[in-house]
Amino acid sequence: MTDRIGAAAALGDLEGWTAVEGRDAIRKIYEFADFNTAWGFMARVALKAEQMDHHPEWFNVYNKVDVTLSTHDADGVTEKDVALARFMDQAA
Repeated sequence: MTDRIGAAAALGDLEGWTAVEGRDAIRKIYEFADFNTAWGFMARVALKAEQMDHHPEWFNVYNKVDVTLSTHDADGVTEKDVALARFMDQAA
């Protein structure tokens, strides 16, 4: 099991991410030029998430990808979420 650090601690290290109201999770909405670019971002993240065995909650409509991160085993935000968020920011 991964140690929970909490959304507040995670947000100190991340840009553009916000706390999710009502649960220990972080969220960011990415906006891309078009659907193809958004899908490419999701594909890159999916490969990394599979490698980490840590998968995001996300929703895609056309050029937007709405991401929520929380470690279900820890019932909140952990270093795994911060690492995946950093990867997503770089991939975007």
